[in-house]
Amino acid sequence: MTTESNIEVNGRNYKLPTVPTVVVCVDGCEPDYLAQAVATGHMPWLKRTLAEGTGLIAECVVPTFTNPNNLSIVTGAPPSVHGICGNYLFDTATGTEVMMNDPKWLRAPTILASLSDTGKTLAVITAKDKLRKLLGHKMKGICFSSEKSDQVTMSENGIDDILTRVGMPVPSVYSAALSEFVFAAGVQLMQSQRPNVMYLSTTDYVQHKHAPGTDGANSFYAMMNGYMAKLEAMGCVIALTADHGMNAKVAMDGTPDVIYLQDWFDGWLGAAVARVILPITDPYVVHHGALGSFATVYLPSGVDVEQARAKVAAIRGVESAMTRAEAAQRFELPEDRIGDLVVVSERFTVIGTSAEKHDLSGLDAPLRSHGGVSEQRVPLIVNRKLPGLDMGRRFRNFDAFDLVLNYAQ
Repeated sequence: MTTESNIEVNGRNYKLPTVPTVVVCVDGCEPDYLAQAVATGHMPWLKRTLAEGTGLIAECVVPTFTNPNNLSIVTGAPPSVHGICGNYLFDTATGTEVMMNDPKWLRAPTILASLSDTGKTLAVITAKDKLRKLLGHKMKGICFSSEKSDQVTMSENGIDDILTRVGMPVPSVYSAALSEFVFAAGVQLMQSQRPNVMYLSTTDYVQHKHAPGTDGANSFYAMMNGYMAKLEAMGCVIALTADHGMNAKVAMDGTPDVIYLQDWFDGWLGAAVARVILPITDPYVVHHGALGSFATVYLPSGVDVEQARAKVAAIRGVESAMTRAEAAQRFELPEDRIGDLVVVSERFTVIGTSAEKHDLSGLDAPLRSHGGVSEQRVPLIVNRKLPGLDMGRRFRNFDAFDLVLNYAQ
């Protein structure tokens, strides 16, 4: 029940913030990125925070993709509740494959909108515009993306002229600067507007390109460390988590290790009889070629689902193949938005549709990607001790608002 000091969202209660509160989703942040950056002296703020605050390892939701996990974080619930089960899906009602960027796909209210309904001031900044409308759905406040930062208006985004305020040009969508703009804008807004709650969401361009401990990765996390220190200096409670981890997806010769699942089904059942959907698909595929470790398959009528499941499970590189019901239960997914089969590949393997449909010419580094169970471990860090918290419980990345609002204030 919502009261003067609490709100209830999707069956969970949250205290209203009493100090400025920031939740940060670092896209693709495998915990080892932080460990390597801390160990090499690139993140002094985080080193101190881990000693004086709370550092946990949590699980993100599967599929380990951007949209399902960001929406889980801001709803405090799994995809079975909020409905966003990928970046991309097959809409059975229309027979078309579509992006899941439209709020019409969202089945649950967000913590952000509920907080704004109480009169709290909110600011949401995301790197890619694909998330903006979902995160800002029914929320009163500031909401914009780095990608479209030159197009912000007071009526659409709750703020204008953000480029002048931040003092940075519009970043390339394929750059570390796209994420830096999120942090720089967040610090500027905290200085000038001091919102009660801020949600910052980055892009994983750097993590797709650079392994933990490399110069490119450490440079990115050193940049982030500086902005986190500035937010803390302004008195903010900060939670830092991730939407998913990241792993190399290559064979021993360094080339992408790919299961072309549509080609496999075409060889078994005939061309274009089964339909393989890759929920990693979004408009930004240069750095991963639309290859991830999770796929869903729609089978034609008359095909024995269990036989198909068993045959797919035997493919080299497949970690698990599940029926719709099995996957919905195991991964807390909406049954009506996944196929007859769900296929998860092993840690170093990705799933594609047909070889001819994936352009890998843009890969200028060994493929790194995500989507499977192997990318489920993520950090969950709060810059405060959390008295009363049961440290033995299972932690999910979508516990972030629970920790900062119910324990850290």
